[in-house]
Amino acid sequence: MKGFEVMNEIHRHSRKKQRNRGDPPNFSGQHFIHHKKLLRDIVDHAKISAGDTVLEIGAGKGALTTLLTQKAGKVLAVEYDARLVEILRRKTAQQTNIKIIQRDIMKLRLPKEKFMVVSNIPYAITTPIMKLLLNNPSSPFQGGVIIMEKGAAKRFTSKSIKNAYVLAWRMWFDIRYVQGISRDHFSPPPRVDSAMVAITRKTKPRVANKDFFKFLSLAQFALREPDATIDTALKGMFTPPQIKHLKRNLGLQTETSIGRLSESQWEDVFKTMLKHVPPHLWPRSKRKELERI
Repeated sequence: MKGFEVMNEIHRHSRKKQRNRGDPPNFSGQHFIHHKKLLRDIVDHAKISAGDTVLEIGAGKGALTTLLTQKAGKVLAVEYDARLVEILRRKTAQQTNIKIIQRDIMKLRLPKEKFMVVSNIPYAITTPIMKLLLNNPSSPFQGGVIIMEKGAAKRFTSKSIKNAYVLAWRMWFDIRYVQGISRDHFSPPPRVDSAMVAITRKTKPRVANKDFFKFLSLAQFALREPDATIDTALKGMFTPPQIKHLKRNLGLQTETSIGRLSESQWEDVFKTMLKHVPPHLWPRSKRKELERI
């Protein structure tokens, strides 16, 4: 958890420096895709139709934007840098299905209608963007395709889950690692490897929308030590007999680590907590504390 806090502090400091010198906030870490086949692959993987509204975060010079306008019913292209906004306007001047929004990404209000996200996002704020999209399962966000730093992509899609937010997101969304991407496909080339990640809203979520923060509190409590056994991780909330019964229902062995549970097993743990654990023993965290994860 400390790593996330440190990176967030770095990002806040970076954005403050940018604002002080008049540069666009959140622009740091943006690398523009110039590989035409990759751009087409991104749009193809998104499976966009004429009835879709697509939000593009960090539209940049519009290489991806122009392809999106050919497929989607409506494109909302978000870009802060005034120089890039002018390029976008020139490139899409003949398109009637695009709205260019000049705004700091992290101050963006999400669309009220159902929408998809297809974006090559600024790597420096990958986690805040994912939180913006996925922290409210009641929002109209349906899924999409995002190009991000490869390490983050692996973290969000790993079978072994170490982060409470990643676990919570997976109760409502399928997050899939599609492919790695060469640094040579970007200008300027990023210092880190990149990857394409596909996100799809589950047809049937594993947890009710209203229980997002309740489940997130459970995930935070249980994943304090992701490599700990079920007995250790759930101690203090479930009684030893309850843990024994729970493991038997889940088909688990004593040595199974909490971070290796499947989504369906986490669903069972949560439902068991709601049904058999007194509410005063449920893990509780203030939302401000959860936002720092």
